Amino acid sequence: MANTTVLLREDIDTLGGRGEVVKVKAGYARNFLLPKGLATLATKGNVKQIEQERAALLKKAAVEKATAEAQAEQMSSIALSFERKAGEGGTLFGSVTSMDVAEALRAKGYEIDRRRIAMRDAIKETGEYTVKVRLHREVVLPVPVTVTAEGGDQPADDARSEKKGRKGRSAKAAEDGGETEPATE
Repeated sequence: MANTTVLLREDIDTLGGRGEVVKVKAGYARNFLLPKGLATLATKGNVKQIEQERAALLKKAAVEKATAEAQAEQMSSIALSFERKAGEGGTLFGSVTSMDVAEALRAKGYEIDRRRIAMRDAIKETGEYTVKVRLHREVVLPVPVTVTAEGGDQPADDARSEKKGRKGRSAKAAEDGGETEPATE
């Protein structure tokens, strides 16, 4: 398999930072990196050009990191809450995804791309979670997320205890040797 040496023009999480020279598969470079302008072939001329641009790139990277840190400081007090339909065990009918988190952040005035929200899996149960928002390669902000059942958790708990109570009475009647009648309430 042929490898190609490319010079990265943008930060790519899986490969490296802007200005780095990396080896990638030829097809990946030819079909993805080069057409999107994320990298250029690492020829002597391109490497020299990047070396000259490196000071400007480092300055730009420092400004981006400072901006991300300032945004993280500003967003540090944010907590998100979602109210979703849920079943008896707290299992959601649906889920809370990175797109939902991005929309909630947008509603609070922060424009964050959903691809910058790191969630291993979608949230599928009620509870409290921490979602990581990647503002910069080196700046990650933990955002607390609370998912509750629609109308609060009370109705689901009451329904469960009511059902347990019925089962408990009919089981106790069977133990006492009496006939089991359906509980009427």
